[in-house]
Amino acid sequence: MTNKTALITGGATGIGKATAKKLVSQGINVVITGRREKLAQEAITDIESNAKNNAKIKFVYNDVTDEASVKALIENIVTEFGSLDLAVNNAGIYNEAATLDQSDTQKFIDMIDVNVMGVYYCMKSEIAQMLKQGGGAIVNLASIAGLNGVPMTGTYVATKHAVVGLTKSAAIDHAAQGIRINAVAPGAIRTDIIAKQIDANEEGLAAMHPINRLGNPEEIANGIAWLLSDEASFVTGHILNIDGGFQAK
Repeated sequence: MTNKTALITGGATGIGKATAKKLVSQGINVVITGRREKLAQEAITDIESNAKNNAKIKFVYNDVTDEASVKALIENIVTEFGSLDLAVNNAGIYNEAATLDQSDTQKFIDMIDVNVMGVYYCMKSEIAQMLKQGGGAIVNLASIAGLNGVPMTGTYVATKHAVVGLTKSAAIDHAAQGIRINAVAPGAIRTDIIAKQIDANEEGLAAMHPINRLGNPEEIANGIAWLLSDEASFVTGHILNIDGGFQAK
């Protein structure tokens, strides 16, 4: 996959950062985005240490909830690197644990803005560019919450179900145009997004998975890298469970 360029939204931490490290180790140029610039610059140093074959890693400040900003981001990547071959729509938030009747409406709207509209804006511009250049591969970050109901998490679950729907429908629309679109559905992974839950109840979270432990970001990155690669050339519209057996129950 050398001489290719990838975009990873929310690439400064967790799964996004692990995926960036994986891709640059394969000689792929990677652009990571996010809203925490200091954290991202620190991540760049770590990611660069894995780079092979002169692969470049770059951070660009970007807010996925701003459609014009996302469109400009894609255009700038193509201007600098010549193409956008791969995209990982990873940026997402989880901001509340509550039953639906007790949930905060604004917090739900905030999750929709990032988790749904952000993925939509990114996919819209990524697909438009990939159509121009004759193909590409996209992986969206769904979740086991995009395939199941989860107690006290209805609003977040709704956003991840939407990501699954966008993934499958767009995959059908563009399957014959050289664009593969898939998603991964991680179980509970050691990332910032569930750090508080891990601190409060790691044993309980681990027990949700037949493998009886939490996953690591690198394990999700491996699956994403495979879906982006030519080894997955006949795979599109697929939601890859990387969940320690959760979905098998």
